Amino acid sequence: MTRAVHPIEARSYEILRSIVDTSGLPPYTRDVVERIVHTTADPSWCTELVADEQALAAGAAALRSGAPLVVDAAMVAAGVTAYPSICLVGTPAARELAAVDGITRSAAAIRVAARDAAHGAVWVVGNAPTALAELLRLAAAGEVRPALVVGLPVGYVGAAEAKEALRGSGLPALSNVGSRGGSAVAAAAVNALLYGDPLA
Repeated sequence: MTRAVHPIEARSYEILRSIVDTSGLPPYTRDVVERIVHTTADPSWCTELVADEQALAAGAAALRSGAPLVVDAAMVAAGVTAYPSICLVGTPAARELAAVDGITRSAAAIRVAARDAAHGAVWVVGNAPTALAELLRLAAAGEVRPALVVGLPVGYVGAAEAKEALRGSGLPALSNVGSRGGSAVAAAAVNALLYGDPLA
């Protein structure tokens, strides 16, 4: 996707590349790592992200073909600036399912979204570990086949464990080691797949 790059963004990337050397990374991995570092102004993400170039390429291809983009939080949806996303956490269907099944609304929203976006979607979790856990449950049951899972939930309860489970699942994925993450970071990863290198 082509877009106009503001001079401030271009200068920011020049500074970023003077601080961290990402030149040895494969293209999609580099784009994602740099976009997250740019978004957070935190170079330590370079060593914390767990990226698979083939998985990121598959996710980018899915988005180019118009695949559904399912996100766990409205803040993730707001951060993805040039692609429509599906976020059902605030819907009556998610609220009702959560109440009936005794699960979080985030997990319920993933379950509801899977009814219409079962196969070939890009799934992005930037907030709720329970959303990622539910997605993994659905995938293990054969109910969803993601093109890519961006698993970057945040928190001290369940986030690191959910991301570890994602890495062990065999699904095409981007994650990080540890409890940090968040909507801005998850959205940045998607934007990297959509935009590519802003200095190219």
